[in-house]
Amino acid sequence: MTKYPPKPFSEACERNKAPILELLRELFADRRAVLEIGSGTGQHAVHFAAALPHLTWHAADLPPHHEGIRAWLEEAGLPNTRGPWPLDLRGSWPEVEADAVFSANVLHIVSWALVENFFAGVGARLDRDGLLAVYGPFNYDGRFTSDSNARFEQWLKARDPLSGIRDFEAVNTLAAKAGLVLDRDVAMPANNRLLLWRKLPATAGRT
Repeated sequence: MTKYPPKPFSEACERNKAPILELLRELFADRRAVLEIGSGTGQHAVHFAAALPHLTWHAADLPPHHEGIRAWLEEAGLPNTRGPWPLDLRGSWPEVEADAVFSANVLHIVSWALVENFFAGVGARLDRDGLLAVYGPFNYDGRFTSDSNARFEQWLKARDPLSGIRDFEAVNTLAAKAGLVLDRDVAMPANNRLLLWRKLPATAGRT
């Protein structure tokens, strides 16, 4: 009997995987391959790949997270998972083909400069009609959507002053600069959102 090393575990991933999957079943129904930016523990990659066997799920993150992600992938033994690939928002991206990108709880834990790199990188790698789905908390009109998010912001800033819950309007502006147009903004449990952008043709909006 094969023995696998202990796997990292995120309680947040365990809580949010079901409502996220409910949406991804619809949003990614016509997709072929997904690049996950910031796979973290690897829990999402395994859960979503198992439930969406028509997709090839590419797990990617910084190398220090690879051992844990690999433990989840290897134990699950799914035929449609790949990686973990090294992905660093400071510059190093994997050379994989994907018509969708997924990321959960990443934009608020990295600096704004890396949020800018995130959208620029996604825009450069997605072809026409490619999809970007981002899950996490966001502010609207500069305001927190709940008291719990305001407290979460304080915790984030104490941990890293460059992190923080991002304003929807600011990230949507970055998405537009990257050639992405907002398709959905869905309220999720625990005061989170799932934002979906679609890549426009390179000539869209030009005359």
